[in-house]
Amino acid sequence: MPRSNLESSRYLDVAATNFYGTGRRKTSVARVFLKPGSGEIVIRGTSLEKRFPSEAVRTRIKAPLEAIEATGKFDILATAKGGGVTGQADALRLGIARALVAFDAELRPALKKAGMLTRDARIKERKKYGLAGARKRFQFSKR
Repeated sequence: MPRSNLESSRYLDVAATNFYGTGRRKTSVARVFLKPGSGEIVIRGTSLEKRFPSEAVRTRIKAPLEAIEATGKFDILATAKGGGVTGQADALRLGIARALVAFDAELRPALKKAGMLTRDARIKERKKYGLAGARKRFQFSKR
């Protein structure tokens, strides 16, 4: 009998045959499971085309696969939550690149050169007390 949901057969199958990568961008987080297959990309039970209607965003997500010329060779099962469309797309891109490195460490130089393994650390700056926003000040009047 499994002790938790993580030990159920569904999760064990995923963990045993897949390569995992995490991607983050702004407030978006993507978990990517990669396995050799036919090139199907599913995000939270939805196809890539349905989840991201924009061709430019889909191209950005598939960029790591195109960088190593492996389009159509891997099935990708992913979750993406938080943030907006672009943040989720960039998080998925980083997650796919990291999963590819977990699959084969020799792919790292090609992905690194293409800039796919770099985490974009830019996030929204917090609001400070005494100010109107992160840096904006209230209007000053001498009199």
